[in-house]
Amino acid sequence: MPIDQTTTDFINDPCDGIEVVIRAMERDLDSFTVRRYLPHLRCRKVGPFVFFDHFGPADFAPGQGIDVRPHPHIGLATISYLFSGEILHRDSLGYVQAIRPGEVNWMTAGRGIVHSERSSDETRVNGQHLHGLQVWVALPESDEETAPEFHHYNQQDLPVFKLDQVILRLIAGRACDHQSPVRTYSPLFYLDVSMPQGSTLLIPDEYAQRALHLIRGRASVNQQRFEPFDMIICRESARIELIAETDVHLVIFGGAPISDRFIWWNFVSSSKQRIEQAGRDWKEGRFDSVPGETEFIPLPDTR
Repeated sequence: MPIDQTTTDFINDPCDGIEVVIRAMERDLDSFTVRRYLPHLRCRKVGPFVFFDHFGPADFAPGQGIDVRPHPHIGLATISYLFSGEILHRDSLGYVQAIRPGEVNWMTAGRGIVHSERSSDETRVNGQHLHGLQVWVALPESDEETAPEFHHYNQQDLPVFKLDQVILRLIAGRACDHQSPVRTYSPLFYLDVSMPQGSTLLIPDEYAQRALHLIRGRASVNQQRFEPFDMIICRESARIELIAETDVHLVIFGGAPISDRFIWWNFVSSSKQRIEQAGRDWKEGRFDSVPGETEFIPLPDTR
């Protein structure tokens, strides 16, 4: 879901165990709100997670919908995950797949893929309440030019487990002795977490780099209070304890560190020259097209 870089704010003096707190500014895109957290000047990536967008919540009246026209990617995998609503994915491999709450669309761009994200005819007729996340995971250097792939996982495919009163759904990767079936290329974890008021959670420390993003409710992290839409970047190897002051919904993610990446528009690569080549390829029509789609998003004029 491509948008321009969004201005963000951050807390300069976070508490013990917290590196930085990002509060993304809202941006209106195609009749719904998007908040971009990564990349940020103070935190370019968390493990292999190099991009993090929170879109909605937004209400679409009958006759309205989203239309993200076909656009290209290289060197990354996109993970789409919804809390409400539906988005219809189409790509240049020929996949057409609706994603609904609790499901995962994992699209590996590798050497190049093109996709669109739109509202289906049914959701346009009836309207919908749309709310979700899209993140990008940089592929390891050895896999940046792998063949593109697309995989869909149903809600029941993902492990769900409890730690005391806390319910956790493992979207991708490995955490707390559980493994998601979602195919990944490097060590990472991505958890959807529900906490009743008064419950506590010690954040998994299996990976050096971790972050928390609050979706709903108020919580304290190492005795500092946070509100919905805050993103908390943890210090490496720090002990992080989360206490739910109300019922709380959040995601936790991270993984093993990766080497630096260049990011421009929808392209991610360890090579600046490869990104420049991808831009030329898109401008000159060398990417595969999405069957049934005639529109596309042009290459930006400036970098």
